[in-house]
Amino acid sequence: MLFVALCHDKPGHVDLRMSTRPAHLAWLEKHGASVKLGGPFIENDKPVGSMLILETPDEASARTLLAEDPYAEAGLFERVELRAWRRVVGAEL
Repeated sequence: MLFVALCHDKPGHVDLRMSTRPAHLAWLEKHGASVKLGGPFIENDKPVGSMLILETPDEASARTLLAEDPYAEAGLFERVELRAWRRVVGAEL
């Protein structure tokens, strides 16, 4: 199943995001089979959150994977929305 994760940073936490970024990128690389697409949301030229498209067997697996993200472990996110998603048009993931 595909899931979209919308991860909203806590306000004023750009420094935490940047200091945790190398570990986050390593986590993305390690989980490349499950993390199909992702990137930051930008406001005023600064990252304020992330969007990830995950492919996991079920929602529980997606939540477990997201909880292991160094950004989540560091307490960067104010909230995370997770929604089941179906690709209809565009590139195969």
